[in-house]
Amino acid sequence: MATTTVTDAGSVRIITEVIPATDPRAAQLASGSKAPARTSFQTQVFLRAHPKVLGTIHIFTGIIHICFGIILTVSEHRNPSLPVASGILFWLGILLLVSGSLLVESEKRDSSVLVKTCCVVNVGVVLGTLVATGIHGTAITRNIPGCENPGPFQIRPEWCLSVHSKMLTNVLDSILVILSLLEFCVAVAVLAFGYDTVRQHTYTQLAL
Repeated sequence: MATTTVTDAGSVRIITEVIPATDPRAAQLASGSKAPARTSFQTQVFLRAHPKVLGTIHIFTGIIHICFGIILTVSEHRNPSLPVASGILFWLGILLLVSGSLLVESEKRDSSVLVKTCCVVNVGVVLGTLVATGIHGTAITRNIPGCENPGPFQIRPEWCLSVHSKMLTNVLDSILVILSLLEFCVAVAVLAFGYDTVRQHTYTQLAL
């Protein structure tokens, strides 16, 4: 049974009610006094970059790279072009899938370690996109493999007489260059927000 105490302090009257633990109102007050769950201050900065959206972009472009890699590898198995021979389409696509998966997961979990991992992987994405842009740009300026200037007694293969094949490969390489630039911008955004997050986390640890 609840007990009530009335105390007069000048012009103020204080009423104190003691509720026993068996009273149903005690459970309601206990549940209402709990502080709501919140995201750690360190990861709030990183969440402003919308890592789920950036991760979805990386996953989508990574799938495109791998699909193009399979198609071009099958079609150019006899005379592979520079992007196919280097394998850039496959290992950059896998790197993008890993980066995208980590970014999507970082929005679900409050972990500074996961943010640091995203930053490390995206450093690889930045370097990979720069290498990919150089390889695709070189492929655009080069002739089709096997169609270089022949010697005085050499005849060019039949596929070298088709201008459309070279135009098609140039279009594909141009699309991949544009995708690489998009991936580069996304990775730089991740690194910028990730750097601020890691710096604030380090400052908080030193302050404590």
